[in-house]
Amino acid sequence: MACWTMWAGVQYMVLQSFDIDWKIALADSFFSNVLLAGGSMLVINSLAFYRPQKRKYIYLLGWCTVLSILWATIVKYGLLSVFYENNEYISFFYKSLPIRFAIAFLITGCAAIISMLWYNLEEQKYSESRKSDAEKLSRDAELYKLRQQLQPHFLFNSLNSISALVGKEPEQARKMIQQLSEFLRGALKKEDHQRVTLSDELSHLQLYLDMEKIRFGHRLSTETNADEESLQLLLPPMLLQPIVENAIKFGLYDTTEAITITINAVATTEFLEIIVCNPYDPETSASRQGTGFGLSSVRRRLYLLFARNDLLNTTVEDRHFYTTVKIPRNDTNSFNR
Repeated sequence: MACWTMWAGVQYMVLQSFDIDWKIALADSFFSNVLLAGGSMLVINSLAFYRPQKRKYIYLLGWCTVLSILWATIVKYGLLSVFYENNEYISFFYKSLPIRFAIAFLITGCAAIISMLWYNLEEQKYSESRKSDAEKLSRDAELYKLRQQLQPHFLFNSLNSISALVGKEPEQARKMIQQLSEFLRGALKKEDHQRVTLSDELSHLQLYLDMEKIRFGHRLSTETNADEESLQLLLPPMLLQPIVENAIKFGLYDTTEAITITINAVATTEFLEIIVCNPYDPETSASRQGTGFGLSSVRRRLYLLFARNDLLNTTVEDRHFYTTVKIPRNDTNSFNR
């Protein structure tokens, strides 16, 4: 409205500069611009429901041309029928008619182009929103699938251990059943879109380690080191359990000696870094190479959550296997617990 009012004022002053009577100039400016605004709104509203496809924008130019001709015709007969006695104004009107048509074509054309850009942008935003929603649903479904695959894997091992303990150590079997119940109850309450502190994650992980210690006895010991800052940082739930399970598998299964699984956590400027270390003998472990599902599932979860492939690394040094997980601090701490 402000733009049309300013444009009408400009047209009024231009007409006044040609010594047109102020009443005629005011009527000309008002009538012309009201009709032109109506034509532009017709174009804008029509494009909301129909937009020509690519390489067919010539139809839009033809549409603007027809509207401009129609506008010039209505203005001509509307104004000249009122001021038919003013020969000076009639002569001026016919001389200015080509310029009036050109201005009308430019204005309706600009309105059409701006409307096309606007509606295409809105449509693109809507399409991107739908695509983002679809990708989120797909990502959540894959995350859920990964977790559902991990839990039975761990559950079967625990049930086998309980079965072995029932006959010879019923008290230990009963204790392990209770710990398994607490572990699974906590796992079911957690979702991938939520975040837990490292302190909570380690507490939950301890339930798993307690069950494994019942299973392997004195052969398995664990050591956890974490500073106060790292304990308050956030990470995806149930992230460490498959890593520690992998460490126990490759560190303990191929030896009769006692081993120590070490979990170290440190807070850096950009990451929460967690390093899980277990003894590793390449000669004996080669025969126990599995599908690698545990670490690959963790790597996939990290990619789905953070869109990065460099957050899980493994190295072998001095007959020890190190699994390093990095959780970006800026991403994890932006979520509510």
